[in-house]
Amino acid sequence: MQTNLSEAAKKLPRAEEAERILRSCVHCGFCNATCPTYQLLGDELDGPRGRIYLMKQALEGNEITRSTQLHLDRCLSCRNCETTCPSGVDYHNLLDIGRDFVDQHVPRSTGDKLLRSGLRRVVPNGGLFKALLKSGSAFRPLLPASLSEHMPRQARPAKARPQVQHARKVLMLEGCVQPSLSPNTNAATARVLDRLGISITPAREAGCCGAVDYHLNAQDAGLDRARRNIDAWWPAIEAGAIAIVQTASGCGAFVKDYGHLLRFDPAYANKARRVSELAKDLVEVLQAQDLESLRIKGDKRMAFHCPCTLQHAQKLGGAVEGVLTRLGFTLTPVPDAHLCCGSAGSYSLTQPEISKQLRDNKLNALESGKPEVIVTANIGCQTHLDGAGRTPVRHWIEIVEEAMR
Repeated sequence: MQTNLSEAAKKLPRAEEAERILRSCVHCGFCNATCPTYQLLGDELDGPRGRIYLMKQALEGNEITRSTQLHLDRCLSCRNCETTCPSGVDYHNLLDIGRDFVDQHVPRSTGDKLLRSGLRRVVPNGGLFKALLKSGSAFRPLLPASLSEHMPRQARPAKARPQVQHARKVLMLEGCVQPSLSPNTNAATARVLDRLGISITPAREAGCCGAVDYHLNAQDAGLDRARRNIDAWWPAIEAGAIAIVQTASGCGAFVKDYGHLLRFDPAYANKARRVSELAKDLVEVLQAQDLESLRIKGDKRMAFHCPCTLQHAQKLGGAVEGVLTRLGFTLTPVPDAHLCCGSAGSYSLTQPEISKQLRDNKLNALESGKPEVIVTANIGCQTHLDGAGRTPVRHWIEIVEEAMR
């Protein structure tokens, strides 16, 4: 695709990257066939091809309107289109550049600003989030459904973690909301890894991965969080940590992008690249282990929801299913398993109507095989799907740990 960036767009730090991505798109439209919002809304501008056209128009100096901003806001950033695209268009990076540029030209409403700033204030702050969640649980019957649906039906308490005792050591990003919404997930991970001869080295200074800020167009703040995490992990990396394990695939996808996003930072480029190399989703670690040593009795019938950040961003579709099958669990079929559940980070709060439609469609697909439980690999998907009050939804590692006993 031919491009002619405006003088304003040429001054962007990532102008060359934007131009390269735009030129790689041949406008074939294959992406629309797998885009959740295009399938739901049927509007060309709510599909990847239309959004690329809107970003091209904006970056070439044409009028930027609230409508432009709205169509970009409606994108889930699920990256399904990247899996489908025959030309390898790096859509998610173009979207980050385009959204930021559009926001510089189109002021947001007061309500929109308050919602986004509130999310950025609360979600990455684990202590504040935990306090608000506790208060919300006490008054849950009085809360509107839009809030109560984002609270766990049952938060299983975290059990004791094993001591650091093995020669093989990994780091683990604890996450910002997962310790409150699903407290036992990381503890279950520690116990499973311990049985496999792997210890988790604590790095309590590490916090939010930065994705919440970054994807709400506070990109500098998101990268600052990335730098703080790199600093927190670096001593353990130098001491020989073999991986940085992620139990939330959304965080994992972003940490794996640190090397790309900080490649021009002279102080952090090399360290960020090393961190991205070490970043592993939990399933990548388990795949390579002697799973028979876990002595699992896999007697549950489950449906697995593969998060978009696992199958499209990290290209690990089928990996968790493979591990669960090796362990003896029965997995039920899931039609249209490539489609997004509608959680998409903060999307369920910024675009609630679309998000709820996508959630209900996904649950219908997941429940079609009559599973006892639905399992997933990302806390956002887990909370979003479970909030419907239908089949229980849990992290897959908790089911594995329970069967280990």
